[in-house]
Formats: sequence, C-alpha cells, structure tokens
Amino acid sequence: MSQDNQFLQGKIALVTGAGAGLGRSIALHYGNAGATIVVSDINEENGKETAALIAENGGTASFKRADVSKAADAEALVEFAVNQYGRLDIACNNAGVAPPATPLAEVSDELWHKITSVNLDGVFYGMRAQIRAMQQNNGQGGTIVNIASILGQVGFPGLGPYVATKHAIVGLTKQVAVDYASQNIRAIAVGPAFIKTGLESNLDPKSRAALDEAHPIGRMGEPEEVGAVVAAISAPTWSFVNGSYIPVDGGFLAR
Repeated sequence: MSQDNQFLQGKIALVTGAGAGLGRSIALHYGNAGATIVVSDINEENGKETAALIAENGGTASFKRADVSKAADAEALVEFAVNQYGRLDIACNNAGVAPPATPLAEVSDELWHKITSVNLDGVFYGMRAQIRAMQQNNGQGGTIVNIASILGQVGFPGLGPYVATKHAIVGLTKQVAVDYASQNIRAIAVGPAFIKTGLESNLDPKSRAALDEAHPIGRMGEPEEVGAVVAAISAPTWSFVNGSYIPVDGGFLAR
C-alpha cells in the first residue's frame, strides 16, 4: 500500500456482501486506503477469502458472518466491529439480491419478500445499528454508503421488486442526511450501472452486446471502478456531500 493514498488511515469500516463482486472490490479499496475492515457476508468461505486478500495487501481485516435480512444479525455485526476495534466510522451497505425477470403482476408474495427482505430491510436494519454506533463517536459521527443502482432512478423490464428496493434505498439515504447531519453522520447512495461480476458470462452474445451498448461508454463497468468511488466518497474531505445519489454508470442515465 502506498502511504500517499492512505486517506482512510485509522478509520474502521464495515462492508456487507463483501464476499465477492462489488462488495469485495469496495472492501479492498477501503483496505488500500488505510482503513481497518470488518468484512461481512452470508457466505463464510467467500467472506474470509476477502479478509485474507486485504491482509495479503498489507491491510487489517476481520470477518463476521451476517444475514442482513435479520435485524439481530445487523446489530450483532455492528457490535462485533465496535467490540473488536472500539468504534465504527464507515459502513457500506452493499449486500443485495436480484430477482429473475418477472412482470410485476406475476411477482409472487414469496419473491417480493425475498427481494425486499435483503435489499430494503437489510439496509434499514444495518443503518439503524450503524447510526447508533456512530452516535457514540464523541461527536465525530461517521459515513454510511448505500449501494443502490441506476435502477434507483429508472425502471427496467421485469425487475419491479429490485427497482422498488433501490428507489427506497435512495430515499432512506436522504432521510439519514435530514435526521443526522447535525450529528456529523452522513449518508450517500451510489448507483452503479451494469457491472461485470462474472454473471454476464452466462449471457448470449446478443444480450451481452445489448448491455454494453446501453452505456454511452460502450461497455459494462468494472467492480474496481465502483470500489474506487465508494472509497473516495467515504473520506473526510467529502464531508459536505450528504444525502446525495452518485451514479457510476458510464453515462447510462444521461440518455
């Protein structure tokens, strides 16, 4: 790690859904910026692998398994961070699931609750516990980054439950700013477009080309491009940015 880029030195950060994809990239970027990371994921093997990668890069990380759809797990995760490191400065609520493409009128109660329990309840439970911990930081507060989506701004065929949860995350992010800015607690929503996580390899060539072309830049994004943004906006120098939605979308929403 370069000492020139240690803009999160001394900070304690928590990342959910950090076992792979965007979450892993975010955790690695936090580590490279000097933060100490609590890595969380429902998949213990993947989460521990992320923590090991951070350590290999010269950082410090611990793993705590959590199912974010359970309030008790969200509270235990924050308690773990505070007990382990004394406080919580940064939290990134990244864990989420996407449904199979289903027209809205055909979405079952089971599918609806599966998506909302992770994507929306998980963010609410997480933020509730995170805010309470940050209120104990001697007035220094903290930063919460919620991973939304470009679909927190627009609709998309067949993804009604996902679209609804991502819009709601943007709203909750604004509410944190309204309720807690006076306590130096801020929240920012990040809206990635379609990102290469490995799942795109299952697409047929025509569908993959269509996804690339949906972005004015002509390609899907890389996890590292999202991770870099999340780490940057978590820095104290971004203290006046609060309640904002920041797209990382290759121009997708500009059309």
